[in-house]
Amino acid sequence: MSDHQRPGHSDSSELASYLLEKGLGGIGPLSGAEQLATEYCDAPRYKDADARVAALVNREAAKNFVTGFITGLGGFITLPVAVPAALAASWVLQARMAGAIARIYGHDIASPRVRTKILLALAGDVAKVAMQDLGLKVDDRLTQRAVDQIPGRALVEVNKRIGTRLLAGVGQRVALRFPRAVPVFGGVVGGSLDAVVCRKVGATAKSLFRPPAGAVIEGEVRVAPKRLELRHP
Repeated sequence: MSDHQRPGHSDSSELASYLLEKGLGGIGPLSGAEQLATEYCDAPRYKDADARVAALVNREAAKNFVTGFITGLGGFITLPVAVPAALAASWVLQARMAGAIARIYGHDIASPRVRTKILLALAGDVAKVAMQDLGLKVDDRLTQRAVDQIPGRALVEVNKRIGTRLLAGVGQRVALRFPRAVPVFGGVVGGSLDAVVCRKVGATAKSLFRPPAGAVIEGEVRVAPKRLELRHP
């Protein structure tokens, strides 16, 4: 994105909607966040939700490295907004992961507030700036309490501001991801950066969705892992 092109509200809103739609609903062969969460909830080898989330983040970080490597060599394609294909692919994968983390911890990903939290996890450091742009008070660390205090009517605007901040940072991310003088090296760098960012997104999503000990998530649906029934003779 050139210096004279500033993201408008329509672009920002379109980007936020696209990431939520494709990340949570799935795209092409990629399953949605609900199905991804169910894979981990149905697996008996994980002792609890934290173990499921840890395994999920590890696998998705590896996937982000491969995606970054492949698309880093493939050039750019046209998407709903002016974002390089490789960067958009990593955002979609990370939104999907954050949505799956929300489901593993029992949240309803159709909830507008949950969807805003997914975008906040995806946005990283710029999430706090996006909230501050609207006059919302945020401490150094983005917490569940801070996000839960956002008025419901402001959630759509928060989503737009996150989209604006993501678009504004595209140039910097592209420069970091693609040292174009050495294409293969550029792909490795892009993949490594995506994997690191993916882990940060996972950590933020966990902090935003993990219920405090003993807490009950009211009005939302919990994904319960399948339990083995023991039959006594």
